[in-house]
Amino acid sequence: MHSRSEGTPTMSTPDMTGTTALVTGASSGIGRAVAVGLARGGARVLLTGRDSERGESAVRSIREAGGKADFLPADLRDEPSARNLAREAVALAGPIDILVNAAGIFPFGPTESHGEGDFDAVYAVNVKAPFFLVAELAPAMAERGRGAIVNVGTMVAEFGAAGMALYGSSKAAVNLLTKAWAAEYGPRGVRVNAVNPGPTRTEGTAVMGEQLDRLASLAPAGRAASAEEIASAVIYLAGDGASFVHGAVLPVDGGRTAA
Repeated sequence: MHSRSEGTPTMSTPDMTGTTALVTGASSGIGRAVAVGLARGGARVLLTGRDSERGESAVRSIREAGGKADFLPADLRDEPSARNLAREAVALAGPIDILVNAAGIFPFGPTESHGEGDFDAVYAVNVKAPFFLVAELAPAMAERGRGAIVNVGTMVAEFGAAGMALYGSSKAAVNLLTKAWAAEYGPRGVRVNAVNPGPTRTEGTAVMGEQLDRLASLAPAGRAASAEEIASAVIYLAGDGASFVHGAVLPVDGGRTAA
């Protein structure tokens, strides 16, 4: 059936000309697909991640396609690293119009298999880093009266799933932050929304093997998403076409949370 075939986005990329975007976790996977899509729409994109080689490779691909991009290496694990990245981005490219928090780590496994180190690492990358990036960048957006922030979550922030307590709970926190930030910054022109992806084929999920397909088979779509399909939703929320969308957590999970 068509609904179970591998899909590619058909929606046109919004016009992002004249905007500057900072995308975390952009050296691979969903983050990279978001960066490519934003650059295709005319945005100047600042990609960040831990792997400089992959990050520079992504920048080269964007530039070869005629886009504008730069890479800022960053290991987002605490307040200083997040604030420093934000300041470096502004120093390099000027005011940031779009922030996409796509960086994340997702260790799966029984609760008893995780120690305090795992807990702290997951919450540092998935919750603390976005919190302080927003703290650093959103006030300036609000002063200018415009801006868009999109957080990348997960479908397992919406329902209980065995082996996903740590990851899912961290992203559930991000979903609440999304709504709180929408209430806080929305009246001053800054839209804050989130996307909750379902199983997605990326470099990071390749280790899941057949488990990814089994998880994806539980949704009406019956398959895993491509990174570009998730990116298409992120880019929609970042663009002017979503001008009346505030505080939304958009499921892009093949219908899993609806079924």
